[in-house]
Amino acid sequence: MVASDPITADYVIVGAGTAGCVLADRLSEDGRAQVALLEAGGDDLRLRIRMPIGYGLSFYDPRINWMYGTRPDAALNGRQGYWPRGRVVGGSGSINAMVHVRGLKSDYDDWAAAGNPGWAWRDVAPYFDRALARVPGNDVSDEVHALCRNFVAAGEALGFAHRADLNTGDGEGIGTYPIATRGGFRLSSARAYLALARSRANFRLIKRALATRILFDGRRAVGVEYRTGSDTRVIRARREVIVATGSIETPKLLQLSGIGPAELLKRHGIAPLLDSPAVGRHMQDHLCVDHLYRARVPTLNQVFGTWSGKIAAALRYALTRGGPLSLSVNQAGGFVRSREGLARPDMQLYFSPLSYTRIPAGTRPLMRPDPFPGFLLSAQPCRPTSRGHIEIASADASVAPAIHPNSLATDADIEALLDGAALLRRLAAAPGLREVIDTELAPGPSVDGRDAMLADIRARAGTVFHPVSTSRMAPDIATGVVDARLRAHGLERLRIADASVFPYVTSGNTNLPTIMLAEKAADLILDRTPPASAEGV
Repeated sequence: MVASDPITADYVIVGAGTAGCVLADRLSEDGRAQVALLEAGGDDLRLRIRMPIGYGLSFYDPRINWMYGTRPDAALNGRQGYWPRGRVVGGSGSINAMVHVRGLKSDYDDWAAAGNPGWAWRDVAPYFDRALARVPGNDVSDEVHALCRNFVAAGEALGFAHRADLNTGDGEGIGTYPIATRGGFRLSSARAYLALARSRANFRLIKRALATRILFDGRRAVGVEYRTGSDTRVIRARREVIVATGSIETPKLLQLSGIGPAELLKRHGIAPLLDSPAVGRHMQDHLCVDHLYRARVPTLNQVFGTWSGKIAAALRYALTRGGPLSLSVNQAGGFVRSREGLARPDMQLYFSPLSYTRIPAGTRPLMRPDPFPGFLLSAQPCRPTSRGHIEIASADASVAPAIHPNSLATDADIEALLDGAALLRRLAAAPGLREVIDTELAPGPSVDGRDAMLADIRARAGTVFHPVSTSRMAPDIATGVVDARLRAHGLERLRIADASVFPYVTSGNTNLPTIMLAEKAADLILDRTPPASAEGV
């Protein structure tokens, strides 16, 4: 059944995820423009979303999670990856682990050097200031598990600087991760931004609205077709259509709309509107290796793995909004150089004071930790050189796209993960951690030497859930999808503003950089003067 939606908006934003919520607030805040926001999922009011540790319960919940699976990944022994992404107001920022970091200054200088003026560190720093004013990143150093101090001590023994705030300075160093919470609850962009927009008469949120294609008059975007229940509806845009559906759904929507590699579109019976070869290509993601240890002292296993521990944690959270239920399990880490002679940090570290050696099917491991004390050390190379791609698997918008990670496709990425694994071994042997380790459970002491370590990486390494660049920003249509003002190459009145436009993946977690990008995108759309440069901060 086809119906016509009664509203026409100045700006139609597709996707109420991390970026879309920011845009909805910023584009509607002066009251002059009518703004409509489409979201494929429902609201974010559930306790399992608002309570920080509840993200473990969201990991396999199809009501709020797209629950994507990848195609077999050849370099990872043909394993199929699991990629959770938010299908809910707030997007992946409503179900992620909340680590709230900018990455490194050099990440953004590289964006500009790739032919994207206005995206160097000096240009984006004021937008990070604006983002951190709204979502500051809660300092939880007083709440984290005591073993985080052991991790920091081990890092200092290896010469890594301890930073009280990983969002100051150049980003290099180790410490406790700031997380996106406030008052003991998750602080997604839905809570920090969209809540303000929802009170305005010039804003409308349309939930459970799956965008099926962007509508064009010639090559000018004029609206969006979407499906809600059994109805297909249309909403018109007087000024612009802004796609913010994320690194997986954005290239899918573009391809469904006739924008993408022409041969792919024709294969699925879609008439090409614009042969845009970079749509869905150039995908980058962080791959991580974990080392697991049995500890000689109590860890969060004794909290989450016992009824007495769970009850005590629940009571503390109910009374004070504090304790382990108010945190992420990725409690400490940082950005370091895995070996001497590197120009900048090449590795992000994570320390999680819990462990899981057995993963029951369909459950988030942190909810079923080991019955003994244990913890995890993890290493993630910052800037992978392998490139994957995403393409539609059907002309039906309800069918998930085909995700091809193409992990470890370059020798550089293989060597980087081997460096990461070697660094984890050095950390475990350093003062601070060696005293609390009983044994290395995985990969285990018998796994030694390059070949054995690489075999372990191929068997166990996995995504850190940071896919980007599938509609990347670049100077021309041959290599990118949008220009430096986030306008789609070869089209009019269509912009893309989400992590899919990152020219390169940032060195760390991608949520805060996505908020920054959306803040800057709002100024670009409204043609506002950028904030004063913050060069040198």
